[in-house]
Amino acid sequence: MLRHFKLIWQEPSLRMLCGIILLFGTFGASIGPYQSLIAVKEFGISDASYAAILMAALLVGVTAAVGIGIISDQRPSRKVMATAAATSIIGAAALVWFWDQPLAFVIGHILFLPLSGTVFGQSMAVMRLVTAPWPQADRDAVSTLIRAIFAVPFAIVLPLWGLAFDLGVDLLFIYPVIGTVGGIMLFIILRQWPADHDAPWTEQKSGLGFRASIGEMVALPVFLRVMLVGSLHSGGALTGVILGLSFAAAGRGPDDVGQFFGMFVLFEIAATLCVGTLLRLVPRMAIIASGVCIYASFIALMPLLAGSPYVWFLVIPGGVGGGFFYALAITYLQELLGKRAGAGASLLALQRIASDGLCAGIFALGTWISGYALVGLMGGLGMVAALAILIWLDRYKPL
Repeated sequence: MLRHFKLIWQEPSLRMLCGIILLFGTFGASIGPYQSLIAVKEFGISDASYAAILMAALLVGVTAAVGIGIISDQRPSRKVMATAAATSIIGAAALVWFWDQPLAFVIGHILFLPLSGTVFGQSMAVMRLVTAPWPQADRDAVSTLIRAIFAVPFAIVLPLWGLAFDLGVDLLFIYPVIGTVGGIMLFIILRQWPADHDAPWTEQKSGLGFRASIGEMVALPVFLRVMLVGSLHSGGALTGVILGLSFAAAGRGPDDVGQFFGMFVLFEIAATLCVGTLLRLVPRMAIIASGVCIYASFIALMPLLAGSPYVWFLVIPGGVGGGFFYALAITYLQELLGKRAGAGASLLALQRIASDGLCAGIFALGTWISGYALVGLMGGLGMVAALAILIWLDRYKPL
């Protein structure tokens, strides 16, 4: 593990990416666990309407990310795209904070914030380009470490938010904070992200037109695997939606949500840092499978135990399970279309059709039939079912 930290430190582009990923994690830790609470509790948006907002945001985000991935695969323009993503965070934060109306939330979370997620795809694409000449074991290990860096703010920022809310800070204060984070990210991108015409990596252009690139991504063997990996990630998306709501329904406040997420992510980081060692002993798919099963049990139990002191023990399976499968699932997707980083970044976005779409669908159906407990159970079963199909599809490939 220390050797891989050294590899990252010695490569300026990877050091820069670590800063971007750390800031993006801070942004995600600030808005992710609380946006459902803000929608429902602060702006009075219904569960059904919030599910519709999630679906609309998904369509905007995936369309933008896939388009950006294809464009950057044809003619690299990664710095421009990263700049636009950081700017969208600032725009959304300013809109909701200064307007302070339900419509501002809807516009900010449908039109602006979905674009911000493309900076993660571009960052992972650059990581793929920089590490392309390295052995696969080193690529996987560096990917898991960068994924761990993304998780670090969740362990630090969320408890700080919990403390702030316990002291009476308004939930909407999240927006000026994420706007500031977006401003710092924009400054780093403008100052340190290499210009596209002078980047210290080699782009592998596809040579395909826009329609041909789309056709390549939706070819059945690729598309099916992307949707299945997205279904695995739907558990994490559902956790971000129902944790705050389940805790609120059980009489817990935003401070408990922050503390829970912070403890959860500490275990996730620890598990992620162990993955590099495990890869020398255990096949990659076996690690992904164990992580999915552990995480599925977490999401099924969490709404049931939200009002019990035993809920705090769930940070262990949640963190360990997430740490085992998140980072390795990213490299699995990136390798479906070979070494083309732009196409790989598009697949990271495309899997959100299943991830966020399944999340919105399960949330809407589960809350309509019963409540958050059914949502958690459906989410866990969906993850396990997707895993079983993925393993069956890859049964003739080395794990």
